[in-house]
Amino acid sequence: MSRVNVQREPEDLTRKQRRDHTRALRKALEEAGAAAAVRRTRLRLLGIVVTAVVVGIVVVLLATGGSAKHGIPESKTEQSSVVHEVSDLVDGIPQRANVLGVPTAPVTLQYFGDLECPVCKAFTLSALSSIIGRWVRGGELKIEYRSLETATREPEVFNAQQLAALAAGKQDRMWNFIETFYNEQGEEDSGYATESYIQGIASQVPGLNFMQWRSDRGDAALASQLASDGQAASAANLNGTPAFLIGRSGGTTSKLEPSSFTEPGSFNAAIAKLAKS
Repeated sequence: MSRVNVQREPEDLTRKQRRDHTRALRKALEEAGAAAAVRRTRLRLLGIVVTAVVVGIVVVLLATGGSAKHGIPESKTEQSSVVHEVSDLVDGIPQRANVLGVPTAPVTLQYFGDLECPVCKAFTLSALSSIIGRWVRGGELKIEYRSLETATREPEVFNAQQLAALAAGKQDRMWNFIETFYNEQGEEDSGYATESYIQGIASQVPGLNFMQWRSDRGDAALASQLASDGQAASAANLNGTPAFLIGRSGGTTSKLEPSSFTEPGSFNAAIAKLAKS
């Protein structure tokens, strides 16, 4: 009997050791899993914090440096620089109402824009300058500026600024006004296009009779033209700005979709083709 007990004791001890080992292993695995969960939570929290910091930095950068210009320059020297730049571009080219170019130009480009549209600004200060210098000044193209509300959030602000441009057109100075506006365009959605800002743009247009301009802004014919521009854009399925229609002067127009708003290549090809037809 005693031999049996001696033989079973090591077997019982081995089973106990296995049970203890199993419990210890399970506990170790549980502790490791818990530690891993804690690490994952910390990493997620760290990711959230890093993302928040990055977003904050981006917001600050956009707020403080998103544009080279933030509205009308305070310095008279800077204002004079803009005036000279615009004058160099359009002086000597006939203007009438919203049209820039000689009346007999064989090709007409209709440019639908919103004065607060940043893409319109990019186009106006890059590709358009080249187009004006090559084709408009050369007498082969005239450009009609037409209004289409896209970027401006408040319709009353859109109407005020676009009517101000059209009123300058009654004195054949519309292109000076819109070029100055785009040069001094403020931050999008910042509410910069106040009455003071609009008058500040007009004050930089050489030769503009300010009192007449203020009176002309209430001309019902200009409001009708603004509405007509919107209807023309809708009929042509133009939903964004800048947008373009092009054709032989006095004939039908078709939609022009350039490959770039900052390079004139697509415009040059379309104008050259129509000028030869």
